[in-house]
Amino acid sequence: MRNGCCTCCNDTSIEEAPLAADRPVAELAAGLADELVDHRFKALPPDAEGLTVGALAAERRNLFTGGFTTPVLALSAESVEHNLALLETYAQRHGLAFAPHGKTSMSPQLFARQLEHGAWGITAAVPHQARVYRAYGIRRIFLANELVDDVALRWLAGELDSDPDFRFICYVDSVRGVELMDQALRAAGASRPVDVVVELGAGEGARTGVRTEAECVAVADAVAATSTLRLVGVAGYEGEVPDASGERVREWLRRLVALAVGFDRAGRFAASAADEGIVISAGGSAWFDAVADVFAQIPELSGPVLKLLRSGAYVSHDDGRYRHVTPFNRIPEEGALQPAFRLWAQVVSRPSPEQAFLNAGKRDAAYDLDLPQAQVVRSGRDGSVRPAKGVAVSGLSDQHTWVRTEPGAELEVGDWVGMGLSHPCTSFDKWQLIPLVEADGTVTDYIRTFF
Repeated sequence: MRNGCCTCCNDTSIEEAPLAADRPVAELAAGLADELVDHRFKALPPDAEGLTVGALAAERRNLFTGGFTTPVLALSAESVEHNLALLETYAQRHGLAFAPHGKTSMSPQLFARQLEHGAWGITAAVPHQARVYRAYGIRRIFLANELVDDVALRWLAGELDSDPDFRFICYVDSVRGVELMDQALRAAGASRPVDVVVELGAGEGARTGVRTEAECVAVADAVAATSTLRLVGVAGYEGEVPDASGERVREWLRRLVALAVGFDRAGRFAASAADEGIVISAGGSAWFDAVADVFAQIPELSGPVLKLLRSGAYVSHDDGRYRHVTPFNRIPEEGALQPAFRLWAQVVSRPSPEQAFLNAGKRDAAYDLDLPQAQVVRSGRDGSVRPAKGVAVSGLSDQHTWVRTEPGAELEVGDWVGMGLSHPCTSFDKWQLIPLVEADGTVTDYIRTFF
């Protein structure tokens, strides 16, 4: 076993198996098809137990008539493909490199598809995520966080030393953090320095990041005093700008660019940045249009600039938070993302004309930003599908959805209710294996997640 990757995906011995970094990401992700279907995976057909995931996918069962149990989360194959292509085109059109945040899905299969659609690499937030990425052959990782964990830094040093093609970049946002990184890397005997970017905070009261330009200089000086770290750029997250508006976000992005320009003129970036690109990175899922606008105005620097966008929620989009905040609402001429998730649950109780209960709850549906939205009803009698008129989700218990029904709403025990979800990050993490479903209900694949 290497980097936490199980050996069940092939028959070769550990010594004979090629290192993950030596094999394409898509090939390694395809090995997930060899995993056995069993009780670990919610909603899968009981009669599929013992089949491999690949064998079950090859049967192309129907989500509604193929033996799946409720609740079941479905991911639209068509919408995922549409979203992947749209962000690829958007990034190309605006001259942006793209490292989508993998915390959204934590799915090697989707990482492979994102890379095939032009992603520069994949963004992570914590060491565990980076380990999953490396187990599936990701060669470029941007860690949008400061990394001060001694054990994780020793692991990172080993990864960098064993794979000369592995590129890793992470934040630094304090002199103390730089000291801890340096100590751990020297103790590990690291032979390659770790590339870092100074994180500029989005303002007072925002999340992480250095608050002032003077403090940024102090952090950069601390990096320069080490032999274990290389300063290659600047970064931050505009989604944390207090009372964010288009102008306030752009103002902060201009500060970020100005910081990079100042560092470059002072000769603070490592010589390697002249070849690999001076990194200037931002971009969540709510303001990437502002990022594109401001990054288009970056002046000429001493080396090429890697304008790195990190939006992650786009891959599935949603019917709640991100449907409201997506930049495509402001730039409709650039296209539109499509919500890809639908959670299906069954009516298990209809205690009164105004109330019903479904068999999905907080264990199955994201609820941290918005409640699920009832969208369609599939009749338990004849399979016909109709809009969920007069049906609204009013609350969630651990294993029940509370539903309010208006007079005349057609809903009875046994019906299936299809619900849209809000916040992709907390939708993916409740399901280890998610059916990828075509518009007619045919399940073509299963998306494995690692949270």
